[in-house]
Amino acid sequence: MSINYIGEILPSLLSGLVMTLRIFFETIIFSLPLGIIVGLGLTSKSKILTSILSVYVWVVRGTPLLLQLIFVFYGFPILGITFPRFEAALIAFVVNYAAYFAEIFRGGIQAIDPGQYEAAKVLKLTHWQTLRKIIIPQVMKIVWPSIGNEVINLFKDSSLVYVIGLGDLLRAGNIAMSRDVTLVPLILVALIYLALIGICTLILKKIEAHFSYYR
Repeated sequence: MSINYIGEILPSLLSGLVMTLRIFFETIIFSLPLGIIVGLGLTSKSKILTSILSVYVWVVRGTPLLLQLIFVFYGFPILGITFPRFEAALIAFVVNYAAYFAEIFRGGIQAIDPGQYEAAKVLKLTHWQTLRKIIIPQVMKIVWPSIGNEVINLFKDSSLVYVIGLGDLLRAGNIAMSRDVTLVPLILVALIYLALIGICTLILKKIEAHFSYYR
């Protein structure tokens, strides 16, 4: 593995890494809050609301993310709605991951003892105060390991954006490999992914340790 060759391809790999990180962080920023909202909606007493949200979760979880990505970028223009490449990718990722997060949060919310809601009523807490001070901290403790798995999967799924022509880390490595007929770019891509996931895992463990306060 020549140091000079690594120096030549590193700028293009780092450029692809920027796109990978951008998809990752913006998806997390939008999909986690949306997942909490949809998760709360799935546990509401409104049958209409739960039916609509259940269909949304079923459709998203029942179809591949790659297909959803293609549909948003190539399918919506048929309906007269066109998104730039990055925005199309972000919409598909946010809609997909919010559905998975929603199911995780729904399970966490339903795991809370109903007696805690009754105790909050006795203390005359509002519904929002009950959620913010009692329910959500405990739910986060319960669901965080599952959330962590989805967050790590997001790093790997971000490589799917190649299908609509976005230049992510894996695509940069593939281009260099095809051009130079060597596996060195893909080895570097693998090392970068491992480093990213290693850092992400450490951060997730720190956050999980924080939630251990609620044991």
